Amino acid sequence: MRFRRLLLAPLLVAAFATPVTVVAAPAASDHTVTFVNQSGQTLWIGSEVNADGSVNFAHLPTLANGQSATVTIPEDRSPNHWRGRFFGRQGCTGSGGSFHCLVGDCGPAADHCTTGQQPVSLAEFNFDRGDAAAPWYDVSYVDAFSVPVTIAPNNAPPPPSGGGPCQVMGCPGDMMQYCPPADLKKNPNTGKPMVCVNPNRDAETDYSKAMSAHCPYAYSWSKGDTTPGNQVMRNCSKCSGFTVTFH
Repeated sequence: MRFRRLLLAPLLVAAFATPVTVVAAPAASDHTVTFVNQSGQTLWIGSEVNADGSVNFAHLPTLANGQSATVTIPEDRSPNHWRGRFFGRQGCTGSGGSFHCLVGDCGPAADHCTTGQQPVSLAEFNFDRGDAAAPWYDVSYVDAFSVPVTIAPNNAPPPPSGGGPCQVMGCPGDMMQYCPPADLKKNPNTGKPMVCVNPNRDAETDYSKAMSAHCPYAYSWSKGDTTPGNQVMRNCSKCSGFTVTFH
């Protein structure tokens, strides 16, 4: 996805899962993003932003299976937009300068990213005060599939029959079973499937064909939004925020 935004955000408790840290309530005008971990493993939430003035998060949660946490996107402050993506880092160990993740590694900090992430499943957003149709959102498996992701708008009108604005995006099913063998990376410690990596994000490949066939509501290659009849992106101008679930 070619748009995003974000600013430093407090953590809040989600009402429907085991909570983590509570800091402060969001401003009424700001959208929120709630992360729910149903993956069966611990996830370290990471983020990356576009080079357009969007400011990356300095603190993001670590979620044990069953936990949730919420961050606020303060897009009403400069630069009045946030364009970026969130992801789950997996298999992380160490602390301080030795912190490292097997999947989605993005630097030596447990609560924020200092480098671009390794290929991983992404939840992407464009919060823009200057765009009446925003926020826009999508699930991206363009670079890789690591864990199933869905994005659901919060407090939004139900989408029309057959899709349209405010539809849940992504798929809860495990796509690893459809990974072409040449693209599968295994955990070096257990030998189990770890991540399926797209060999060419800018072209249709066996990887992108497998992903799009089994999850049409996620990007599987960089130009997936130009394919006739594609269903990879949505907007929801009347939502209060989103819930990103890692399945």
